[in-house]
Amino acid sequence: MDIVLLAKAAIMGVVEGLTEFLPISSTGHLILAGSLLGFDGAKARVFDIAIQTGAIFAVILVYADRIRATLRALPRERQAQQFALNLGIGFFPAVVLGLLCGKAIQAHLFTPMVVASAFIAGGFVILWAERRAPGTTRIHTLDAMTALDALKVGLVQCLAMVPGTSRSGATIIGGMLFGLSRQTATDFSFFLAMPTLIGAAVYSLYRERALLSLADLPMFLTGLVFSFFSAWLCVRWLLRYIATHGFTPFAYYRIAFGVLVLLTDWTGWVRWAN
Repeated sequence: MDIVLLAKAAIMGVVEGLTEFLPISSTGHLILAGSLLGFDGAKARVFDIAIQTGAIFAVILVYADRIRATLRALPRERQAQQFALNLGIGFFPAVVLGLLCGKAIQAHLFTPMVVASAFIAGGFVILWAERRAPGTTRIHTLDAMTALDALKVGLVQCLAMVPGTSRSGATIIGGMLFGLSRQTATDFSFFLAMPTLIGAAVYSLYRERALLSLADLPMFLTGLVFSFFSAWLCVRWLLRYIATHGFTPFAYYRIAFGVLVLLTDWTGWVRWAN
């Protein structure tokens, strides 16, 4: 058993769990962390996607009551059926675009410089959205969302295929711009993450199964465990945070971090792997 490899897997798991549901891009942070740790290559990319399921299990635990209530009501209540339909509609665009463009995106855009640029651009979008969104709020609960609302959020989720954009950032900020309250946009983003990230992990593991062996199991399990616990802490904190705060601090973090990556690359202080 390679202890160093397991340590790297644990670090990557913590990075995934802490960043998956914040509007700062887990994929972007994983690419940068992997570059610094020398944890890159095709197998590492599969690992990065697979350990997202650990973070999703944390969300499922946090929202367990709502999930159980929806499943019990699904056969007979129109409200639960509409909610399930909205999740399916929101999930669909990512499936189509992922199947059509996923390989090309991974081949050409999974680089630190693309990540840094997306960090900066996304930060400015958040600053703009935080100033604009409060006056546009019209939906305050998940049950008030229409199929069109879900489709709009699903379409902006596709922007997160560019690493550094942030899936949660795109869906939460996009939802706010489309009229969802901050809490509703966050809740729908978390629910939408369940089929999106689990589907991406299953598809990636199946597609790249030739790269994997039983010897990789300890590495993957380590990443999953650390991803789960760090995500559980992060989600619980974020749900309390958004009750009284906006996302402006995350915007400044994105801009500063993106500039730092570009600066260290330009000066040669850090040689980011491409």
